[in-house]
Amino acid sequence: MSTTDAPKKPRETDDVPVPATLRKSLKNRHIQLIALGGAIGTGLFYGSSESIALAGPSILLAYLIGGLAIFMIVRALSEMSVENPKAGAFSYYATRYWSKRAGFISGWNYWFNYILVSMVELSVVGSFVNYWFPAIPTWVSAAVFLVIICAANLLGVSKFGEFEFWFAIIKIVAVIAMIIGGLAVIIFVLPTASGVRASFANWFTVGNGFFPNGLMGQNSDGSWTGLLMALVVVMFSFGGTELIGITAGETEDPKTTIPRATNDIIWRILVFYIGALGVIMAVVPWNTIDGKSSPFVQIFDSVGIHAAAGILNFVCLTAVMSVYNSGLYANSRMLYSLAKQGNAPAYLGKLNSRGVPVAGVLTSAAITAIAVVVVFVWPEFAFNYLMSIATIAGIINWTMIMLTEMKFRKVVAAGGAPEDSELAGLSGQEALDAIHFKLPFAKVTPWVVLAFLALVVVLMCFSTSYRIAVIAGVIWLAILFAAYQLTQAKK
Repeated sequence: MSTTDAPKKPRETDDVPVPATLRKSLKNRHIQLIALGGAIGTGLFYGSSESIALAGPSILLAYLIGGLAIFMIVRALSEMSVENPKAGAFSYYATRYWSKRAGFISGWNYWFNYILVSMVELSVVGSFVNYWFPAIPTWVSAAVFLVIICAANLLGVSKFGEFEFWFAIIKIVAVIAMIIGGLAVIIFVLPTASGVRASFANWFTVGNGFFPNGLMGQNSDGSWTGLLMALVVVMFSFGGTELIGITAGETEDPKTTIPRATNDIIWRILVFYIGALGVIMAVVPWNTIDGKSSPFVQIFDSVGIHAAAGILNFVCLTAVMSVYNSGLYANSRMLYSLAKQGNAPAYLGKLNSRGVPVAGVLTSAAITAIAVVVVFVWPEFAFNYLMSIATIAGIINWTMIMLTEMKFRKVVAAGGAPEDSELAGLSGQEALDAIHFKLPFAKVTPWVVLAFLALVVVLMCFSTSYRIAVIAGVIWLAILFAAYQLTQAKK
């Protein structure tokens, strides 16, 4: 390259022209809040009502068990991300350490999963806007937020990081405020609307105690309840935590930042899920949480603070924007990685001068827009069928992460570590011992997690609303296998 072609100040920022490459512009504070924000969403603010109804106070154990499983899944992904930080994360690793077919299935499964999740989030954003401005059509709200988030992603990865940072801050402040407010009610014995004194003893004295529905039982209407059935709902509320691995390729110091963010996941689950719901059920009797309003609204309503509904509406609006912001970022990087692997059209692998895969951003946004139109035109079809695929796609994604981690260790032990890794040139146990951020009990953990995920799939078959997801998952995998074979045949 001639001197006229070379940039004078080759800095990895979003504002200085440098050769087209992904920028390592995400700082430690971005990664920490992206990891935290990924675990807090509308599933906690509203979806927790469903899980509480299924298991009562024992839902705290369900979140602990599910949290440990998701922690190990992210640890497995982070083990690979720290050694070889790449855009596309698990799709790249599946290709590199398993097979091109595995990379194709992993990448397109994750991309389509986030398209569907984004579809749902954008389709409901109008309901939050209508809380204040009922005259604005819901499709207008969806279109406006789609354009805003798309523009933010086109500005560069550091701008994405800033958006996620502040979105996460809003959610964190809301949860902490609720926990502090609830503890104040308990400590100062403030009167509540239910007439039941606020106390942690309510976990054991209200509505048949801590295990009101046991491990698993059947209602008079034939539906199944209990701690095990609650695990299904709980696991899907953790979707998005694997975003840490996606960001590794654009992180300033992945060897330090990724392990720190990953290890912090477990206490975040303890504080923001178990802590929050534990306080809620101490103040509001769990058997009065009926899902008609958020448990977070109920806890403030119970002590006369009726502005909570409006505040939570704002928090949920930002949570929806955060999910779509993360989804568009993850999808654009996934398409970029798939293109580099030869598993997607080459145009998706091109970057602009800011290091943004523009084609990936615009393509993902366009497909999401079409999906949102489907929701508005055929809402029953979209939510019953498309979301079933999104539901099972999360299980497929986590399963492939664990399988890929086992393949990764076999390749490393055989001396096949990446050339730019510190493991290069090592083999056998020496290579495995040199892994920077090891998955705990790596010989056993993947199998335990896989068995747990299989249990979740079996439990889904007992639920009418989730059973269709299992059937859709089998069909979806068959479509992905067929699509791969078709693309290879054309080549």
